[in-house]
Amino acid sequence: MKKDQLLTRRRALIAGAAALGAAGAAGVLASGGGDETARPVAPAPGPDPAPQESHVLPPSDYRLQPLTGYEQVRPAPRMTRVRHQPFLRVRGRGRTMVLTFDDGPDPRYTPHILDTLAEYDVRAMFFVCGEMAVDNQDLLARMADDGHIVGNHTWTHPLLTRLKRSQIRSEMERTSDVIEDAYGERPLWFRAPYGAWNRATFQLGAQMGMEPLAWTVDTLDWTTPGTRTIVDRVEDGAAPGVVVLSHDAGGNRSQSVRALRRYLPHLLESGYHITVPRRRHA
Repeated sequence: MKKDQLLTRRRALIAGAAALGAAGAAGVLASGGGDETARPVAPAPGPDPAPQESHVLPPSDYRLQPLTGYEQVRPAPRMTRVRHQPFLRVRGRGRTMVLTFDDGPDPRYTPHILDTLAEYDVRAMFFVCGEMAVDNQDLLARMADDGHIVGNHTWTHPLLTRLKRSQIRSEMERTSDVIEDAYGERPLWFRAPYGAWNRATFQLGAQMGMEPLAWTVDTLDWTTPGTRTIVDRVEDGAAPGVVVLSHDAGGNRSQSVRALRRYLPHLLESGYHITVPRRRHA
């Protein structure tokens, strides 16, 4: 099957994913510091954090791709509102939660996480690093096929607040390019490494059509505290609207893999609806 046919198939799967895993959970994401939040729309699959455009923003300065042969020209990314705070949680109907995994994909751990999510028919978000994604594009393709959301987590996971604006742009653009090639769509979400945001990250993310998403519950699994501790942190922090941060790369993530297998069925049995956020224009 040709690459363009595969991407067409993946785009169709991505578009229908939220409807499969997020029925009746329409809502918005809440930011961390008084920033404007999105208005809920009529009942639709998944929480919908994207705000109505209230004003015209400057055109994007994202580089244009020249037309070469029969290669498709990438459309300019849709501008989003420039935020001053990242979204921290979901506000919607019912006991809605979002599971997110950072720093991958890693062929040692990501496939096991995908297997568990598939077993329970649950969708999650993966914030990937370009340097990991470029060598594991098959895992991004599987995420697309399984209906997960892939977000931008920069290329090398640097502390962005110490970089020049041009360096931040490069980190984000290169990662978005790899995601589009393997996943079939450019990312609509961005997460700053270490949760270190500044004005440039918000502005550049908006120019590339991405919304900033942080988290509510940090499992601190990167410290390898033990499987039981990770499970306790998720279950103790579970509440309507919570966004959970875990990792599928960046070190030994076997505890994170085992913890997911324990807390996911418990959350579902407790009535939580594990879903992914949906952008209105997505």
